[in-house]
Amino acid sequence: MLIGGRWIYETEGQDAVIDPASGAVIGYLPCATDADLAAAVASAQRAFGSWKDRSPLDRGQILRRFADLARTHAEEVGRNMVLDQGKPLAEAIGEIRFAADHADWHAEEARRIYGRLIPSRDPRVQQALTREPVGVCIAFTPWNFPFSQALRKVVAALASGCTIILKGPAESPSSTVAIGRLMQEAGLPDGCLNIVWGSSSHISETLLSAPEVKKISFTGSVEVGKLLASLAGRHMKRSTMELGGHAPVIVFDDADVEASADALAAQKVRNAGQVCVSPTRFYVQTGAYDRFLARFADKVAATKVGYGFAEGVQMGPLCHARRVTAMEGFVQDARERGAEIVTGGSRIGDAGFFYAPTVVAGGSDALRLMNEEPFGPIAVVAPFSGFDDVMRRANSLPFGLASYVFTASSSRAQHAAKALAAGMVSINHFGLALPETPFGGINDSGYGSEGGTETFDGYLNTKFVTRFDARPE
Repeated sequence: MLIGGRWIYETEGQDAVIDPASGAVIGYLPCATDADLAAAVASAQRAFGSWKDRSPLDRGQILRRFADLARTHAEEVGRNMVLDQGKPLAEAIGEIRFAADHADWHAEEARRIYGRLIPSRDPRVQQALTREPVGVCIAFTPWNFPFSQALRKVVAALASGCTIILKGPAESPSSTVAIGRLMQEAGLPDGCLNIVWGSSSHISETLLSAPEVKKISFTGSVEVGKLLASLAGRHMKRSTMELGGHAPVIVFDDADVEASADALAAQKVRNAGQVCVSPTRFYVQTGAYDRFLARFADKVAATKVGYGFAEGVQMGPLCHARRVTAMEGFVQDARERGAEIVTGGSRIGDAGFFYAPTVVAGGSDALRLMNEEPFGPIAVVAPFSGFDDVMRRANSLPFGLASYVFTASSSRAQHAAKALAAGMVSINHFGLALPETPFGGINDSGYGSEGGTETFDGYLNTKFVTRFDARPE
């Protein structure tokens, strides 16, 4: 843990860290006591007193130094990510290097957090709007992208002038620790970033009840997000929620079927399908259905699965044993409901948490796979006939994070983008999660955006100042 600039290695309670490729214990995490949590809040509040008044240029210089350090140490940090998260080394290194772009972008964009003057009705009155950092923030981040998901929240808070307490993923903690160490090396003042571990429910209840804490940002499941949102509402704390998705993919029969199938297969097995915007529910127009399914299944089946350090590996293990059990449940349900397992459908080996990339076809919209996010390397492919039919099915769930459309028709693309109930629509490519673009969902997928200029909205208060000046005699 990192509290007030001091690293804490041992506490009375400790949680084991597991290598998902072998199932072996590779380390232990300290668990925060109530005293540790109180110290983290006090440290963040003290640091906020000076950090909020630092020039955006100064804050930006620290974030840019961090970005450079992250790129320099990407292989070292990435190797640790392979050990505790499981993704292939190239993916891990790529995640760190891409995340560094977020630090650079926030460093620059923080210089453009502007207020404005509002023309008044009386020439003796001046009306001004300013934006000020909210204060101490807390963040809870997931294990699927342990470096980039945490960093997006950290740099948004710091660039805004806030301080932050971060509770990273216990399953894959090395990236969170690396962020803390690299921020220190970049010159971040003590207390601006604090890192704690332990029971997420106890930490959230304790920190949200602290009057110094003003905002929570959470990425995770819908169920936990709703619980945290209600808790934040009880204490009148601002919140940003990036929750689950179940991304529909719509492939019209005028699309480049082979190119679409190839691109979607690569995206489906990325990070073993453990991606909140992973393409999951595939709707393919009847004229292209057979060709798409054959090509897509062949590409998925050819995925090289193995240990993240092995040469040529494209997909590693699932992050923990519960995900393997979940995949088995989805496949069992599909079989019982008459769907076809085109490829995959079983775990690989008896060591670690490996599961074969799987394609399910046929069945009905009553399949669990059509209604629940699998968060794993499983895709379900179904035919559709017309535009209205597929939009109704795509919008039938309460989720609304990402969606994908493949078509050669600009008219279809335009109408699909308007009709889809989602926070993000990507047409003929995968263009989500860039630093300069907003990332977020609607409905049960949460609210608020990370990335783009919208990223700062959750970390700033709006202050209106009006002043009357009598005319001099």
